[in-house]
Amino acid sequence: MLSTLLKICGLRQPAQAQAVAELGVDAVGVIAVPSSPRWLAPDQRLELFEAMTAGRPGCRGVLVLADPGDELDSQLDPAHGHQVLQLHGRESPARCRELAERTGCTIWKALRIGRPEDLERVNDYGGVVEAVLLDAWVPDQLGGSGQRIPPAWLEGFKPGLPWWLAGGVGPANAAELVEAFHPDGLDVSSAVERAPGEKNLDLVRALVDVVKGSAAAAN
Repeated sequence: MLSTLLKICGLRQPAQAQAVAELGVDAVGVIAVPSSPRWLAPDQRLELFEAMTAGRPGCRGVLVLADPGDELDSQLDPAHGHQVLQLHGRESPARCRELAERTGCTIWKALRIGRPEDLERVNDYGGVVEAVLLDAWVPDQLGGSGQRIPPAWLEGFKPGLPWWLAGGVGPANAAELVEAFHPDGLDVSSAVERAPGEKNLDLVRALVDVVKGSAAAAN
């Protein structure tokens, strides 16, 4: 059985959050970027994260943002149900540290990889964030594109901090990606969807079976 962590991102329905958590995933992501088709209004997030926790205590709620300014301070409060801020903008290591100290949240920094040299940025965040998340660079999209980082770029990639792989990850290729690159976690969205924000629970179950083994949901 593989020990890779698994996050399902872009949920919008509390019932689905509970069902996904019950299947055995480690984290559930909610999008706080208004331009995203998976955006969820601030007043609906607590209900979703509470449903997630009811499905599996210990499943972590992740709020996905990009360059949050002071006007979003109230949304960053973990009282809204999340434990992790996943930052998809141009946040520097100093900005990540500041947000961690101010909010009390764990920080994951997403980096969009458009060329092999972009991977060198990962270790800039060592000792500052809990993990980095690598996604493919796609013009005008901060994530959820379903595009993959070219596998050749990740050969031999061994950063000095935990990392998650995103972009085009699904039940059909998860085992292959884990075996080839040994990420600490997989972040999955579009590959298990019927439509943006609406997950196909059969595909989520298949993914969990691949990544965790069929006994995961019983744990």
